[in-house]
Amino acid sequence: MKKWIAIAMFLSMSGCAVSPEKEPDAEGLPAKPEGLESRVNRNTVIDEEVLYLLMAAELAGQRNQYHLAMDAYLQAAKRVDDPRIAERAVKIGLFLKDEQRTREALTVWLSKDGKNLAARKFAVLLAIKNSDQKAAVENLNAMLADDPAGFEAGVLEMTKLMEKEGRTQFTYDVLEELAVEHPNQASVFFLQAVLASVLQNNDLAQQKVSQALLIQPDWNKAVILQAQLAGRSGDLAKARTSLEKAVKAAPEDRMLRKMLLEVLVNGRDYDDAIKLCQSVLEDKPDDAETLFTLALIYMQQGQVDKAENVLEKLLSNPEWEGQASFYLGKIEVDQQHPDKALTWFDRVSDGNYAFDADMAAVSLLMNQKRFDEIEARIKRMDNKYPEQHLRVLMVKAELYNQLGKYQEAFDVLTQALKDMPDNREVLYARALVAERLDKLDVLESDLQKILDKKPDDVGALNALGYTLTDRTQRYEEAAKYLERALSLQPDEAVVIDSYGWLQFKLGKPERALEFLRRAYEKQPENEIAAHIAEVLWSLGEKKEAKELFDSVYKKSPDDEYLLEFKKRFLQNGQ
Repeated sequence: MKKWIAIAMFLSMSGCAVSPEKEPDAEGLPAKPEGLESRVNRNTVIDEEVLYLLMAAELAGQRNQYHLAMDAYLQAAKRVDDPRIAERAVKIGLFLKDEQRTREALTVWLSKDGKNLAARKFAVLLAIKNSDQKAAVENLNAMLADDPAGFEAGVLEMTKLMEKEGRTQFTYDVLEELAVEHPNQASVFFLQAVLASVLQNNDLAQQKVSQALLIQPDWNKAVILQAQLAGRSGDLAKARTSLEKAVKAAPEDRMLRKMLLEVLVNGRDYDDAIKLCQSVLEDKPDDAETLFTLALIYMQQGQVDKAENVLEKLLSNPEWEGQASFYLGKIEVDQQHPDKALTWFDRVSDGNYAFDADMAAVSLLMNQKRFDEIEARIKRMDNKYPEQHLRVLMVKAELYNQLGKYQEAFDVLTQALKDMPDNREVLYARALVAERLDKLDVLESDLQKILDKKPDDVGALNALGYTLTDRTQRYEEAAKYLERALSLQPDEAVVIDSYGWLQFKLGKPERALEFLRRAYEKQPENEIAAHIAEVLWSLGEKKEAKELFDSVYKKSPDDEYLLEFKKRFLQNGQ
């Protein structure tokens, strides 16, 4: 529910009738010259020379000799009072990217049919491509005069092509001149708002859509854009106000109500969101999307019983059964009912949630150390989801890691890197396994590859800095990595712990203790507790160290870090 309906919704219309990259044959150069009269005005007298030109153009097109076809069509267009021949010449000229002859053909076309909107669109595109602001404004003015109702849609049709050509800013500037000439045209300001949003100038976009709404206050499309822009800037209150206004003006518009619902959920206004869901369901009780949203809101609020009741209603809907089963499984996981959770996850046999459900089942079994079952599931997943092969390999590596089969895990990850040598997650996972195998050269190489691409990767900085601290005496290098990580994420517990451990290795136990205790307050993990206990022990505070150890060890008697501390310091009953 955190997504925003993309502003690109306004740009999703089809492009111009013929794209410049589109081969003219896609429009259909006839296989034979018969039927030329179907594309030539029957009232036009065609002399022998014109007929020859048309036949030559057709034959040239069939032979992919488009330059010859262009010449013939252009000459014929000048002689015959039929704009469609000029149109044909324009489309071939665009395909050939012959701007000079395309402009010539376009001039002929407009001279014979000045109100043709397709011709005007081509003229606008050509003018913008050539930075001819005067011609662009002139042709847009003609479009606005001839078809004011379709002007907005017509310009939006061309927006993608303008963006592809890198001409969005210039197009905006053209519309700025148009806005001066037509200060009461809401559509011009709306189009500027759309273009400003494409240019990532959110403030300008909001300013322009506000101008559009001053002229046309009840224009829902503009209200929706205003809400989207407000949401993009994080102003959920403004987004909510805009959408509430739109919903009030059009209470039957279900899309508007769902957008408002999204804003309420993002703003954590759950009570109002529930009321809105209920109002939607009053009109349409089986609205699956709203039911699903309502269930997620109840889950967010901890109203598990209500969430389960709503999700169970979706089980009879084949399109929503999968996600309903998946979230019913998640509820059972939270309630510590692993067997019930597995039953729900296994019910998701296909659809968008099938892979996530299988992954959730494997994670659940991993936590329960039911490794035999996991191995069989991973094999099935590899066959069932070939497009998810990498993620399945990662799960297999984690299984081997959990089993202590570090070489097998290393081999799986090495195989994965053959297919995706620069994948960050695989490199990081193999680095951690390499540490277990004392392959510190591989660890350093893999983490350095990550840092070469992203120098501010905190995970890699911390892992490399901590390993150099714990497994080598290259403390100066370790400090460089850990200080960088700490500057990027000063409140991250694992980074604070690593830096504290470095201080201990540098012979500064009191300073180390300060950092380690701060890390433990933020995240009371066993490894951090073991570090604190060891530093206390080195300072002669053995009683405090043992008390801390005992309190943590009772909860996690199998933890490797605690067992290592026990082996080194407590095995002789000290």
